[in-house]
Amino acid sequence: MALPPTDRNYRLPPSIRPIRYEAFLTIDPERRTFGGKLRITLSIEREAAWIALHAVGLEVSRATVTVEGAALEGKIDAFPASETILLATGDPIPVGRVEVDLSWSGAFSAGLRGLYRAGPLAATQFEASDARRVFPCLDEPGFKAPWAISVDVPRGTPALGNGREVRREANGDREVVTFAETPPLPTYLVALVAGPMAGCPVEHVRGVPVRTWAVPEKADLTAFGQEAAVAVLARLEDYFDVPYGFGKLDQIGLPDFEFGAMENAGLVTYRETALLLDPATASLPVKKRVAEVVTHELAHQWFGNWVTMAWWDDLWLNESFATWMAYKIVAGWKPEWRIWLDFDQGKAAALGLDALRSTHPIHAEVRNPEDMGEAFDLITYEKGGAVLRMIEAWLGEEPFRQGIRRYMRRFARGNAVADDLWKALQEASGQPVLDLANRWIRQPGFPLVGLARDGAKVRLTQRRFLSEPGAREAGTWPVPVVLRYADERGPREQRLLLRESAVEVTLDAEGPVRWVFGNAGSTGFYRVDHAANDRAALAASLDALRPEERIALLADEWALLRSGDRAPEPFLELLASFAGEQDRAVLDELVGRLGAVESRLPDPAARAGFRAFTAALLRPSLERAGMDAASGEDGELRLRRAALVRGVAVVARDPAASAQLVARLDRFLAGERGALESNLHDAAVAVAARDGDERRFAELRRLAREEKDPALLRRYRLGLALFEDPALVRQAVEIPFGDEVPLQDLAAFAGALLGNRAARSLFWDGLRARWESFQGRLADAPLMLRRVIEGVGSFTTREELGQARAFFAAHEVPAARQAISQTLERLAQDVDLWERIGPSIGAWLLAREEGR
Repeated sequence: MALPPTDRNYRLPPSIRPIRYEAFLTIDPERRTFGGKLRITLSIEREAAWIALHAVGLEVSRATVTVEGAALEGKIDAFPASETILLATGDPIPVGRVEVDLSWSGAFSAGLRGLYRAGPLAATQFEASDARRVFPCLDEPGFKAPWAISVDVPRGTPALGNGREVRREANGDREVVTFAETPPLPTYLVALVAGPMAGCPVEHVRGVPVRTWAVPEKADLTAFGQEAAVAVLARLEDYFDVPYGFGKLDQIGLPDFEFGAMENAGLVTYRETALLLDPATASLPVKKRVAEVVTHELAHQWFGNWVTMAWWDDLWLNESFATWMAYKIVAGWKPEWRIWLDFDQGKAAALGLDALRSTHPIHAEVRNPEDMGEAFDLITYEKGGAVLRMIEAWLGEEPFRQGIRRYMRRFARGNAVADDLWKALQEASGQPVLDLANRWIRQPGFPLVGLARDGAKVRLTQRRFLSEPGAREAGTWPVPVVLRYADERGPREQRLLLRESAVEVTLDAEGPVRWVFGNAGSTGFYRVDHAANDRAALAASLDALRPEERIALLADEWALLRSGDRAPEPFLELLASFAGEQDRAVLDELVGRLGAVESRLPDPAARAGFRAFTAALLRPSLERAGMDAASGEDGELRLRRAALVRGVAVVARDPAASAQLVARLDRFLAGERGALESNLHDAAVAVAARDGDERRFAELRRLAREEKDPALLRRYRLGLALFEDPALVRQAVEIPFGDEVPLQDLAAFAGALLGNRAARSLFWDGLRARWESFQGRLADAPLMLRRVIEGVGSFTTREELGQARAFFAAHEVPAARQAISQTLERLAQDVDLWERIGPSIGAWLLAREEGR
């Protein structure tokens, strides 16, 4: 039954569909206001009493409905609950084509949605449901139509739209810029940017002009983002076997932006940190991040823009595919980066979230704008991307690609649902993809695959994995398991589709089986519980495992410790067995696990002992690597050094390494750029802030205002939240309540304070006392608000857990209900965990020290 427009979950009737939009928008950047005129051509498929359009915060002054050549004045009724207006003419609107003409005015958003100020620029951000803040429109993804847009701006103002600029005409002291009409688009992909900006030289990719923009003073930072776009656009065309469909490609870094980037058709908008960089100072992770984000957004030009989801419950279809596709394309462009190992970091975060009872299926119910906003999470992006990678590994690359091409051709310029993709893959591969995929996307959680070996016989079991200690919940998935084992021939692989709760498999082995690993290449979205004898065999053969398998082994054992399936001592012994590890990705995982323990240990003596253990584990490797990069040293070696520095100087707080790092930062800031290798800069800022004095605080505060490079600026700004001196902490905790931190960085700054043991309590007190004003500032940036709430997960004590529960019980946040539930569940588990294992870790460290 259709809901009335007074209901928050109201959906527009499918019998009224847009055919074309013709819009004229007048923008006044100084007054931060706009006015508009719009003609919507509609197809009425069933006689209607009224026409419903979305509109929020708009003063609609005129509406006429032209039916069969007769222009009729429309009566306008607004329904704020559903963010709609209804237009009625007094008579039923007949089946056929009608035109609706509207005039309205509005104001810039105070946040980062709709039309807003991004530094000196006027910019739009419409996903998920904010086109209605600028245009009265049918603001749902299932309603695609071409857009013909003209914009009236002050004379000489550069302006960008989805289409190329086709005309610019004087209008007194202003100019009217007309853009080429677009192919059919959903409203969330419409975009405009106007204001002072400069672009790099245009390059053409198979006839498509590509150009990267920034505010004028940062135009010299556009080269790498441009290089990435030019490199991957042709690769994407080749993969899809469909030409790029939007005429031109502009991409621009915005000084204030809520998301990482937005895939608007033909005009991709980014945070500056996701697009702009200085090659002379950019670390390799910064370059990788820019390449991955650019490729993600350009993959959307096909998956999302050319073929669009029918409704927001299939948002994952856009985001999961773009996530997976970005890594696949970048891996082909820059194989030396080994970027799939970075993909595994995102997958690990999704596994952590998906082990909670408060998780949700990849394909989640979406009823209203709040639900839409909460769908942008690790499950939608990283879990969905990992499931697609798992399916591709099962089907094979070529059948998977043929299925994607079939899907693109079949639904070109239109809308589709998840089953349409699965059917295309099933047709191309001849495999039962529809059943397998739907089991993964419509069922929350993931399996824990138990593995126990007796000779060449392997017993596999599965159940749902929950991080809650003692939780045992049945659950089965069709799991594409790939076993990797070693016999006298060396490492081998064996595949099977595990559907049952238990099965026995005989390995195709010759001679004795030395070891078996239950997730070859770590391509499966599941955890493995290896039996004790198998864990021992793996620990003794770490060098025989691939880096991604060593990472998965560490991550799975940590997860099993959290869930109460392991004691802490075996996990600590496993950590110790990684002494001398050389692979940078494995070191990243190792240092991350060491840091997680150090930051949560409640007993100061145990914490000091763990720091000493960490230093002893990693310092010999750092001494061999040194802090200077040799001439011609490759990126992998540089990243290995960076991981070791984080472990020794940041986690272990080694005095000598910390002092050397800070001294190099001082020389870097004095103009000696070669004194600090670029991949060590973030650790150097963190250590300098942690141990810093008033002079250092003032220095970082100045740099956070003056630095041009977005990555460096962000490090200096967040560094202010890392000081531990009590007097400086008192200054730092006041910063988020002023206007010093841009809206886009407010959540990260708050999260850094909540993660700082020295600042947490003081900032939490201030946040609770000023919650109403703080929340109000983020009202039009709900993603940022959710990130602040997630920062509460850094708490460590039962007292803090009780405070958080009481606070969020008394302060409802409709846009973050899911984030609150997940944060509190994870926090409760963390508090229980450290009360359970903290004393055992302290005893293990003491025994280890006494045994030396």
